[in-house]
Amino acid sequence: MSLLERRFGRRALMASLALAPVAATIRPAFALTDQQELVDEARITFDKLITSLEFGELPGYVKKAKAIMIFPDIFKAGFVIGGQGGTGLLLVRDPSKGWSQPAFYTLAEGSLGLQIGGQSSETVFTIMSQKALDAILDNQMKFGGDMSVAAGPHGKGIGSDTTTNFSSDVYSFSKTSGAFAGISFNGAGILKNDDYNHAYYGPQATPYDIVIARKFSNPNTSTLLNSLQPY
Repeated sequence: MSLLERRFGRRALMASLALAPVAATIRPAFALTDQQELVDEARITFDKLITSLEFGELPGYVKKAKAIMIFPDIFKAGFVIGGQGGTGLLLVRDPSKGWSQPAFYTLAEGSLGLQIGGQSSETVFTIMSQKALDAILDNQMKFGGDMSVAAGPHGKGIGSDTTTNFSSDVYSFSKTSGAFAGISFNGAGILKNDDYNHAYYGPQATPYDIVIARKFSNPNTSTLLNSLQPY
């Protein structure tokens, strides 16, 4: 190897070492956090379901809801012992202020029974009663029993203003894929996700302060809120 080649090799190595910290600094700046990815996925799920012919009455339900929850991916799997879970968002409507910032929640359920297969669903829950909203904020929400959840109607005219007598506390609109024939949320619990709330808004952020008191905000929620604004 010539002297020139050796000098060029050393210079190339030094340049690559000098640039390495810069590259390490730049990469995270373009990486989305888990929380922001969830917010963006929730917006995609909401836009998909609210405009779907399959859920033509969903716009009417959302307009009459006290709050909504959006879960971009609830995964259910089982072989005799099964369960389902996912992370999503709660947004509350104020008559004068509009939709709140989203608070992060987790859905979790375990079950026993003869079931084989797997299923993934994108789900929007419309929270119709103050009782259900209070239970979610108190971290005591469990579907079934005193807190009723029903599947929202399918196949009606898109955007129709529903005249349904809302007899359930919560309605679910789920777009599913997989081996299970249907999806039931009875027995599932809704729990606040403090880790996500603190990471996205700050260490003092609670669901109540995010969606009711509105003490916290993140500018990166604007696209999601724009999608909800017409409803």
